[in-house]
Amino acid sequence: MKIKTKNLLTIDELSSKEFLGLIDFSIKLKSKKKKTKGKPLLENKTLAMIFEKPSTRTRVSFETGMLQLGGHAISLSLTDMQHSRGESVKDTAKALSRYVDAIVARVYEHSFLEDLAKYATIPVINGLSNSYHPCQTLADLMTVKEYKKKFKNIKIAWIGDGNNVCNSLIFGCSKTQTHLSIATPKGFEPNSAVVRKSSKHTTIDLTTDPKLAVKDADVVMTDSFVSIHDSDAKSKKFLPTYQVNKSLMDKAKNDAIFMHCLPAKRGHEVTNSVMDSTQSVIWDQAENRLHSQKALLASLLSV
Repeated sequence: MKIKTKNLLTIDELSSKEFLGLIDFSIKLKSKKKKTKGKPLLENKTLAMIFEKPSTRTRVSFETGMLQLGGHAISLSLTDMQHSRGESVKDTAKALSRYVDAIVARVYEHSFLEDLAKYATIPVINGLSNSYHPCQTLADLMTVKEYKKKFKNIKIAWIGDGNNVCNSLIFGCSKTQTHLSIATPKGFEPNSAVVRKSSKHTTIDLTTDPKLAVKDADVVMTDSFVSIHDSDAKSKKFLPTYQVNKSLMDKAKNDAIFMHCLPAKRGHEVTNSVMDSTQSVIWDQAENRLHSQKALLASLLSV
């Protein structure tokens, strides 16, 4: 499928039709994972992957995805690039645009991605920034569709920090008209502008009470309380109130699923018993990064 946007820095750049189409395309590609008939979708295409932050799932899923689609990927660390020695983002973007077909960047500051997209003549994908994580939302809502078969009349509960993953999930739920209930400590709410805009299209509840958020939820999601460069003291503001444990999961629907974008700090935001339970779908969720990003790459490159 084709999408109108040149880049994907936030989920909000996609229309509802495009977002839902990407989810369906992702599921289709997953079903054809072991089939190799026909011309590869991204034959002779090259993806540059820029990493300022450590990565496991983002790097492996993008690199494997390009390989499976017939292309290849080049991994670059910002510290190894001339940008670390003073070259402007503008010049870096223009040079890379002459060598590769798309760029994915996992960075600290969202403004770096905005500058990269401004000057690049090829698609730029947000592999994670301090503001958003759109690729994770594609995989997350693909997983919800697989398990719940629909988006409407589904309630997702987000427990913990209203962080970059949460911001993107809010946009995603606005595209699918999925009810989202968010429980965060005071001072850790998601971006108010994102909530305000998305609330025009779906129900977004904000609360400080995790028990209220998970009541009758079909899906319970969380993320690490402590990101890179955060102090461990931050997690003390979350524990034990915002930990997803069996007691909290029992307040959701009986067939509720548990999701976590990983990496997880077991015993902090979630207990081992929940992580390893039959309700946990975290490994399917992790795998779906591969399939949803393949769909995104193929769509951005106008296949």
